[in-house]
Amino acid sequence: MKTVLRTRTRHAASALLATTLAGLANFAAHAEIVVTANDGKMALENGNAVVRKQPLPDTVSVIDFTDGTLKLLAEIPAPASVVGPPPSVAVAPDGAFALVTGAIKVDPADATKTVPDDKLSVIDLKSSPPKVLATLQAGAGAAGVSINRSATLALVANRSEGTVSVFTISGNNLTPAGKIQLGDAKSGPSHAVFSRDGATALVTRDGDSRISLLTVDGSKVEYAKRDLYSGVRPYDIDLTVNATAIVGNVGASGGDTDTISLIDMTAKPIRVVNTVSVGQTPEGVKMSPDGNYVAVTVMNGSNKPSASPFFNDFGLLKIYKISGTELAPVAEAKIGHWCQGMAWSKDSKYLLTQCMVESELIAFSFDGKTLNKTSTLKMQVSPAGIGTAEP
Repeated sequence: MKTVLRTRTRHAASALLATTLAGLANFAAHAEIVVTANDGKMALENGNAVVRKQPLPDTVSVIDFTDGTLKLLAEIPAPASVVGPPPSVAVAPDGAFALVTGAIKVDPADATKTVPDDKLSVIDLKSSPPKVLATLQAGAGAAGVSINRSATLALVANRSEGTVSVFTISGNNLTPAGKIQLGDAKSGPSHAVFSRDGATALVTRDGDSRISLLTVDGSKVEYAKRDLYSGVRPYDIDLTVNATAIVGNVGASGGDTDTISLIDMTAKPIRVVNTVSVGQTPEGVKMSPDGNYVAVTVMNGSNKPSASPFFNDFGLLKIYKISGTELAPVAEAKIGHWCQGMAWSKDSKYLLTQCMVESELIAFSFDGKTLNKTSTLKMQVSPAGIGTAEP
């Protein structure tokens, strides 16, 4: 049986490596590109995340998202993970390359379990087909990854060792530039994002419920020894063009309603200015490129056992309008189960979300008032992380 499984895995990997659709050579110039990281190891069985009995290779997919229509352009093998927040993908501002982390791997000593991994893949998006340029080491539990707007630095939050890895960037070459110790191994750094001017960064810590401030001076990144407190277990975080940050506080998974918070990056000092309830487990948060809205994927109990009093047979995609320091709900739509991250189109008129259980991407149009489904795309491997080139 082991021989058969190894053969199937090799065949699956070869097939994925060869996947390239017509017109890929011209996609960078004409298409709006989304990159997803897909976890082939994990499945949800009655509310429990378990290792698949027959794991598929993890992959990275390049998706055309032009005009709200989803089309698979290419798919290549690379380490990926559903563990950690959805921004386990960062795309360079010019779209030339992507960085993808892999927080966990199957335990070599026990195929029913996972152990932390430290992989950071550099993927060339300009080649046809896209290819892995390098596989680097970040830290244990490498999760959220970000690139600054000048494409000179990258940060990786290492959830299993309490650190943030720093990499310098030259072209599409990354060089390790040290680690920042934030807390102990249980502090759970989840995602790190740069401010618009690149002078600071914020790191969510879901293990000890705080957000750490980093200072950035050239290639020197340091912990400012100051933390913000937005709610229970801050996890995903994103910034807008108008210097506002949004953070999702995933709570204690007890069925209570959880929250998102606004952070004013222009305040002196930087501070949390508003928190609102959104429902059970805001897994992903993403600001619209125009800075007017924030999208939230809410688990809504869809990842709980079916017998749980907190179970719902669908997740929710919610949109909130940002007006100064206020957040107001404007639209929502039902989505699938164990849904992860989102991506907006550059004109803020479309967005898509990822659902692990259905192995599906769902695209919606948004007119400022309503969400309408425009396209779906079934994936070979369950989509777990997502990124686009930031404006």
